[in-house]
Amino acid sequence: MNLEKLVAISGRSGIFKMAANRQNGLIVQDLDNGKKFFAPSRKHQFTPLESISIYTNDQESTAELKHVFNSMLEQLESNPPVAVKSNSNEIKHYFTQILPDFDQDKVLVSDIKKLIKWFNFLNERQLLKPLVEAAVLEEEE
Repeated sequence: MNLEKLVAISGRSGIFKMAANRQNGLIVQDLDNGKKFFAPSRKHQFTPLESISIYTNDQESTAELKHVFNSMLEQLESNPPVAVKSNSNEIKHYFTQILPDFDQDKVLVSDIKKLIKWFNFLNERQLLKPLVEAAVLEEEE
């Protein structure tokens, strides 16, 4: 699962692929239509998905987003993601099954909702591959 070039942009829904880095912003590519556009850093904040981690109860540890997505992907059949409009208890219960040791004080329901939205967005476009399969593909390249 390669999240290296994927970014979330404040003020825009969805996930985008970084095409180029400029001094005053990013040139990003829309994953649906492939069109590229400039997103200025004065107007937007950029969050590379690769840099996101989820707090866990272990004091010194976090879980990388790619491992959380992998767990969601593995449980897709038996434990599909809950609707983002579900109540807080349902969302927390779902995420407890995905990442049992996540820190419930630091990880907000809004964070989990965003994570579920990103997962659904990427999964609908078949951009998520299990970590084992991704490792094999990287070795072949």
